[in-house]
Amino acid sequence: MAGDALLEVERLTMRFGGLTAVDDLSFTARRGEITALIGPNGAGKTTVFNCITGFYKPTVGRITMHHDNGERFLLERLPDFQIPRTAKVARTFQNIRLFGGMTVLENLMVAQHNPLMRASGYTFGGVLGIGGYRHAEREAVELAKYWLEQTGLLARADDAAGDLPYGDQRRLEIARAMCTGPRLLCLDEPAAGLNPRESDELNRLLLFIRKERGVGILLIEHDMSVVMGISDHIVVLDYGAKIADAAPEEIRNDPKVIAAYLGVEDEEVEEVEHEIEETAAAVSGEEGSQ
Repeated sequence: MAGDALLEVERLTMRFGGLTAVDDLSFTARRGEITALIGPNGAGKTTVFNCITGFYKPTVGRITMHHDNGERFLLERLPDFQIPRTAKVARTFQNIRLFGGMTVLENLMVAQHNPLMRASGYTFGGVLGIGGYRHAEREAVELAKYWLEQTGLLARADDAAGDLPYGDQRRLEIARAMCTGPRLLCLDEPAAGLNPRESDELNRLLLFIRKERGVGILLIEHDMSVVMGISDHIVVLDYGAKIADAAPEEIRNDPKVIAAYLGVEDEEVEEVEHEIEETAAAVSGEEGSQ
């Protein structure tokens, strides 16, 4: 159900020696919503993702994943491999990490390795095709074909993943993540390097995942057309600290957010806010005179 807490980040702090990369961060990502985590370069966004997905263990804080059945998982306490398998959190990266020498279909089958291994009984059942393995394999192929169809890649199922155009590789990464059956999909700059047409295709895909699959999405993105076009909720970081947490229309006009992106010092925020108010008043006056 949309609006229910899916991921709760509470007082998250990550220090590397004397450097505090994330400072006392709290926010909630909700089920059936797209939450964007934005901020200038070096704001700590990827560090937050690394804490959520188990690449880092936070210095302080709690990260709770809530499942529909009432189960809760404290991600900071789970081994990293249990976070996708048990807590059902999937992730893509800034740099594409496909198996370039494998086919497009094989990349999606690899994502389903765990259920296929269980079906094989962790023996030679997969090689011999005995027990429930063949049924599980057919289901895995059907799921892979489903996501290839949703991403427009079905016709290229037998092509090497490394031969795909850049935008297609981005969508294939998302398809591979979806084949793991996530409840939370974490995307680290999925629109990086995409042209406007490819960004529009990405937007449609993410909205489909949210609406039709009910998967919560946590998104790091610098492309504001993507962020403002599809997000339900935006959290803004600056130097590791949260400076805003609201709906897109509030974030768009928040002087602290604008100041952070423009590199304005704290004491100049009031001046930026005044300029925004003057611009809004001028636009309103022009509309009234028409």
